Amino acid sequence: MTDDILSETARIVRAELGSDLAAIRVERGVIGLFFTGIKLSTGHAGLCATPIKEIPEAVCCPSSAMAMPFPGKLTRRSAGDLIDEAVSSTGVRRAVGIATLNALAEIVAERRGRAGCEVIEGLDAFDAAEVRAEETAVVVGAFVPFLRALRKLGARHWVLEKDPATLKEHELPYFRPAEAAPEVVPQADVLFVTGTTLINGTLGELLALARPDARVAVVGPTVTMIPDAFFARGCHILGGVRVTDPDALLDVLAEGGSGYHIFGRSAAKVTLRATSRESRAPAGHRLADAVG
Repeated sequence: MTDDILSETARIVRAELGSDLAAIRVERGVIGLFFTGIKLSTGHAGLCATPIKEIPEAVCCPSSAMAMPFPGKLTRRSAGDLIDEAVSSTGVRRAVGIATLNALAEIVAERRGRAGCEVIEGLDAFDAAEVRAEETAVVVGAFVPFLRALRKLGARHWVLEKDPATLKEHELPYFRPAEAAPEVVPQADVLFVTGTTLINGTLGELLALARPDARVAVVGPTVTMIPDAFFARGCHILGGVRVTDPDALLDVLAEGGSGYHIFGRSAAKVTLRATSRESRAPAGHRLADAVG
């Protein structure tokens, strides 16, 4: 189902841009330690998490390195060709494809608007979900600020994570292995899912496990700002990123920068929230309250 989400989003991009897509090229691409970024010839840019753990060997140079993407060949590549990588490839090649798709999604959003959702600049997806203390939250991925906010709120919560080493000692009591998703996800009143599940192909399975009444948010720079396919599958909050200064952002990524170095500088958080679904909760605990 994850490939369905990406395929449907790619179809929307192709349909909306039509013949204009053929003229759009990649001006610059950076595969950084934490994020992969693409700037298009139109000036638009997109991000995707770099799946660094999927690179087979961290030595130079195994035979598997021959399959790494586009050495010296990203510049001037057709954006239309690269979005195929979002669907047909895996690992870093898929990350490049998704970053390109996300950049093109910004063009589409400018042309057609965002019918069916409200766009909230600067609002964190955690705040948009309006978690209440009496609810159960499930977090897929080690979102440290989210976990901190949930502890402060006192809400029952679990974190599903493939690598428990990414969690601190005081977070381990809330840890559940990724394989426990069929038992844990249906408990969620609020489900937060990392957008990196688009890269490893697990997002669709997670959305299918969620209860129909759960509030579901997919979060992170990997998330596209075209919400159609996500909303159709039960998600009603997308917490993504808009690149505000593509050149500065790519310079930071090329130097190994992370989210700490781009938000509020060369990128801004943007939340899309479906308007067709009635909000179930009053304003709840804010992420800023837990971080501050």
